[in-house]
Amino acid sequence: MKTQSTTLALFAMALAALTRPATAAEFPIHDGDRVVLLGDSITEQRLYTTVIEAYTLSRFPQWKLSFRNIGWGGDTARGGLGRAARDMLPLKPTFVTIDFGMNDHGYRAHDEGIYKGYIDKQTQLVALLKANHARVALLTPQPIEEKRPDPDKDAKNGSLRKMSDGLREIAAKENVLFADQFDPYMAVMLSARQANPTAFIGGGDAVHPGPVGHTVMGWAILKALGAPAAVSGVELTAAGKLVASSGCQVTEVKAEAGSLSFIRKDETLPMPFSPQNEAATKLIPVLADLSRYELKITGLTAAKYQLLIDDKPAAVFSAQELAAGCNLTLTAGPITEQARQLWVTVVAKNNAFYKRWRDVQLYVPADWSKWPGFEDARNKELAKLDGQVAELEAKIDTLRQTTAHKFVLKPSHQ
Repeated sequence: MKTQSTTLALFAMALAALTRPATAAEFPIHDGDRVVLLGDSITEQRLYTTVIEAYTLSRFPQWKLSFRNIGWGGDTARGGLGRAARDMLPLKPTFVTIDFGMNDHGYRAHDEGIYKGYIDKQTQLVALLKANHARVALLTPQPIEEKRPDPDKDAKNGSLRKMSDGLREIAAKENVLFADQFDPYMAVMLSARQANPTAFIGGGDAVHPGPVGHTVMGWAILKALGAPAAVSGVELTAAGKLVASSGCQVTEVKAEAGSLSFIRKDETLPMPFSPQNEAATKLIPVLADLSRYELKITGLTAAKYQLLIDDKPAAVFSAQELAAGCNLTLTAGPITEQARQLWVTVVAKNNAFYKRWRDVQLYVPADWSKWPGFEDARNKELAKLDGQVAELEAKIDTLRQTTAHKFVLKPSHQ
């Protein structure tokens, strides 16, 4: 019989395995892909899906990509299959993530009949998408986060665990991708509960996490899909020697009067975060795993240094931190702000598409309110919203592009 400490150790091992560097030869989203994110209300929240989308858009700025979220509150694998012809196939997806299970299990302990129905409908969804030439990633549900010290003992989570294992088997049999977010999320919960039995990591409610919980989900999914960690890196000496660089161009290096300056032109942006989901960086190694935007300076003699980017204060680091190497994802001044603006614009685009799809495309007036010209009016509104989506996607493409920035490090007395 497993003890609480044994279970925690097993989950910690699962988390450690997840956080090793990705070995996948290629990220499965490709240039030219039309990505569709299918699921229930957790997908409809447009949070973990935004983590995946914003990461991909920022990491591959030259790729032509589109993302469409068609999550539906209360949906199941059966429901997703039933509405595929209406909501999914017209989008002509080339890559689809499927996240069902939370409603399928009926919020109860494992039921073999329910389980078999879930596996059958997930298998049919995979077959349908493969027949329509779309690549598939099956995502497990995340665990339910009840306010109890032992969420791994919750019978409902036992049911979700069983469904997750079933998805793994489908993925292996059908040769499609599989991303487990159940075990990593559970590992984070158990670690937090060990320190504080009343800890509630996800925000939101037990079933619908807030931004932090969705960031944990997005991190687990991206890692499982082999998302690369490296953004760019620069190593210099205090004397102004460029030791190494990757993913960027470094020019005009100058060392004078105890300060160091250079021009850095990155190939990609660091991973975008909103202020709300940054708190997840305290729970999981998302920066090390998905956004290594690095600066290393050796041989500095002052205790602390201020980093200025484009003549604006960005952060203060100790000489020891800089010698070890700093991840600037959240502290790169205008570069971090550009990534945040990309996030904001992705959110706006997804909200515009949601309005177009749910409020206009699928709107059916009551019989008494139908009038001549209704379809013309609907088509005009659809065209208007399509224009808004296209405008926001053009803005996204602009925000994805990088520019050169001037970096200055000078002794600080802070």
